[in-house]
Order: sequence, then structure tokens, then C-alpha cells
Amino acid sequence: MNIELRKLIDTDYEDLKESMLQAYDTLGGQAWSKASITKLIRIFPEGQLCITVDEKVVACALSIIVDYDEYGDKHTYMNITGNYTFSTHDPTGDTLYGIEIFVHPEYRGLRLGRRLYEARKELCESLNLKSIIAGGRIPGYHAYAGTLNPREYIDRVKTKEVYDPTLTFQLSNDFHVRKILRNYLPGDHESKEFATLIEWNNIYYQGIEASARSAKTIRLGLVQWQMRLFPDMESFYEQVEFFVDAVSGYKSDFIMFPEFFNTPLLQPYNHLGEMEAMRRLAEKTGEIVDKMHEFAVSYNVNIISGSMPLLEDNKLYNATYLCHRSGKIDEYRKIHITPNEQKYYGMTGGSNIQVFDTDCGKIGILICYDVEFPELSRIYADQGMQLLFVPFLTDTQNGYTRVRHCAQARAIENECYVAIAGCVGNLPKVNNMDIQFAQSAVFTPSDFAFPTNGIKAETTPNTEMMLVADVDLHLLDELHHFGTVKILKDRRKDLYQVKLLK
Repeated sequence: MNIELRKLIDTDYEDLKESMLQAYDTLGGQAWSKASITKLIRIFPEGQLCITVDEKVVACALSIIVDYDEYGDKHTYMNITGNYTFSTHDPTGDTLYGIEIFVHPEYRGLRLGRRLYEARKELCESLNLKSIIAGGRIPGYHAYAGTLNPREYIDRVKTKEVYDPTLTFQLSNDFHVRKILRNYLPGDHESKEFATLIEWNNIYYQGIEASARSAKTIRLGLVQWQMRLFPDMESFYEQVEFFVDAVSGYKSDFIMFPEFFNTPLLQPYNHLGEMEAMRRLAEKTGEIVDKMHEFAVSYNVNIISGSMPLLEDNKLYNATYLCHRSGKIDEYRKIHITPNEQKYYGMTGGSNIQVFDTDCGKIGILICYDVEFPELSRIYADQGMQLLFVPFLTDTQNGYTRVRHCAQARAIENECYVAIAGCVGNLPKVNNMDIQFAQSAVFTPSDFAFPTNGIKAETTPNTEMMLVADVDLHLLDELHHFGTVKILKDRRKDLYQVKLLK
């Protein structure tokens, strides 16, 4: 499955029409004409968004910009759209008005509506508009119309006593009800022709001349994972999903788990030797990656899956997976194997060095010991990396100090951000996994635009928690061109070089 959020184009119309007819089946089926969609794309291409699954349009959000004071809170749908001609679109207006959003019923379990809402918010911020306003159906109201008036119904939905498929979703996405509209959409019998006037306010709006929040601000979520035994796989997945849900709730672009965070699942194999036990654990890796992939898509967050044992051609690797929220999966195998991994597990080092393209730019991944070899991240930097993710597992503070200080050095010398995440706690019933020490962190380059100690954020040592931090990629561009020192530019390539051999 490949999921992509992008601007709508003219050739998408037939897919759009099919999905919209299915989405509005309870209203007798309806769809915008091709001429209407073509006009929207022509007058405001940035506002017409769609999501494709395997290149088929299955969800869509249409919008225009209006000067809201011209219409006020008592408008109708026909009024705000200029009798469906969109003549009301005003590029100099202050409000993004949502005129349509729908998801094909067969794809509603993927939280595609949430992605469209988030994309609208980002558009509102980037265009420096005051708010998003829309008229929202309340399709569940017909079942309560005999006992509740619209205001009472909305209050029950707010308190979660009543579930409404549209309003409940809107409230959970930070919209609030501004007003109740009468006769908003003629023929909407499920809503009894009532609607909610919903609003989301852009907190970055500072006036017509103000610029919105940087479009290159990336939010990172790191999990400092407590080692604990799990009675079954379902309990393990519940803990994983808890963190994914929590971090995605903060609108994070990435979430990273630590190296070998799944080793509590070794406990049933404790009667076996370490090497055989790790190979048995590797049998679960495919299943865990599938679950991570499912969470990445449904929670709309890119997941770096920590690391897990991978058995291939009778060789055991230490592998991590980048589960994109688009549905794509990339793999990285630890290149430098520690003496402990060789002795107890017979692990083999990987041989693929590459950066990964994401919807937030180019990233690199190194696993623990790898970050202690500066050549790897330098190759990544030459390939355009701006974010380096390092899941790690260290038992002693000595080991942690090596990882931490090497990671911080990589941030300085490669003019990038480096995020590290590790495990904490003890596993007394798992061989060779007795104790863990960690303090997860996000490191920055060292110059005036960054913290003086080069630390953007860090966790409390040896405590289970998550860390959420924003990093600004614009600052890296400025550092590269105007920094106090220009490390990447000032290399003496006439004397030395680092290059990839295969």
C-alpha cells in the first residue's frame, strides 16, 4: 500500500467522482461536476488536496479563501460558494473556508480524514490566514431529533455521551463549534438541515504582513523505553501503540524507538543459549514490522522502529525499519557489530549506506555503535542528510557516554540534527539483557542560532518517558552559508576525502 497526500489535478476527476458518490451514498449520492473541480484547481490549486492509495484518489478536501466579514456567521452554503460558482474566492481574504471533505468508505480505517485536516492547517499557517471555517453536517442528529434540540445534541457530543461521525471527528481535530446554522445544506435529512459552523484558529497569525511558522519546522518524538516483561504479543503492541498514539497526538513528524527494544520478548526462550534465543526472536520481526507499518499509516507519523534481529540466509543482522506514513518501508542494517553482539549472537554487519527520502527531507539512520564511526555520517551529509536518527542500547554509563558524545560530535561536524533514543531499566529474566542506561536527546550544531550547549532537548536519565522537540531545517541552511565556521565547506578535499567504496 502506498499513500500519498498531494494537490488535486484535472485527471483525478473520475476517481474523485467515484469516491464522493460512495462517501455520500446516504444522501442519495452526489458529486461535484468536472467543470467545478477544474475551476477550483485553476483559481486556488493549493487549496484542493487529495489522498491517493496506490495512485487512486480515495479522499479529498476542497477549499477557498474568503474575506469572512463579508458573509458573517449567518451565511448558507450556497451563499459562501457564490451559488456553487466559487466567485467568492478572494486571494486577499483572511479565512480558509472548507467547502468539501470526504473519504471513500472502504478507506476510513486509515485516518485519512485526519491527514487532510492537518494538511489544511499547514496550508492555513503557510498562507498566514486567520482561521479555517466550515459548515459541518451532524448526520447522527436524526436519531435524537425527537428528544434533543440541536444545541443539546451538540453538547452531548462534546461530552462524549453521544457519538456523531462528523462532529466527533472535528472536535478531536481541535475545531470548535462557533454557531448552529439552519437550512445550511438543503436535502441533508440526516442532519435535519442543521449544521455546525466549525472553526480552527491559526495561533501563528499575526496580521496581514506577518509570516507564518516556518514550513521547515520538523517535530521529533523519541521514546525512552522501559524494559519490562510482557505476557503476550498483544500486551507488547499495546505499549508500542500507546507511545505512537501519544506522540502523534502532539502532531510529531517522526517517532523513534530504541535499539533492541523488543528484547523483553526473549523471556520465553531463556532456557536456550543466547544465539539460539535471538534467532527465535528474529521470527517475530516480520510481524512487528507489519504492526509498525500499520501504526505509521493510521496515526500519520513516520516510525523508526528501533532495531530488531533479522535472520536472512542463515545470517543474523541487527536491523531497523523506517515505516513512512505514506505506506512505504525502508530498511537499514547495523554496519558495525560490537564484540558483545558477535560473541553472544553471532551477528553480521550490514553493507548498505544511504540516506532516505521522507516527506520531511533527507534523513540518515545509524544504530548505536555505528555513530562512533564518523565516516558514515559524513557520507550521509554529502548525500544531503539534515536529520540523523540513532536508536541505541547501552548497559553502562561508560557505553552511553561514548554514544552521546559521538552523536553530539556528528551534529557539529555535519551541520545536522542528531536524535538518540535508548532503553532504561532491568530485565532480570532475560540472559545478557540485565541492565540498561539511557538519556535520550536531540543534539544541534554549535553556533549562535542554536543552544549554547548544543542540546535542543533531553530526557531525565533512566526514566521511561517520551521526548518531543521541534527542529528548524532553515537554521541548518543558514548555518551552512553564513555560520561562524563552515565545516562542510572548509574541508581540504585537496588533501583528504571520505568516499563510499560500494
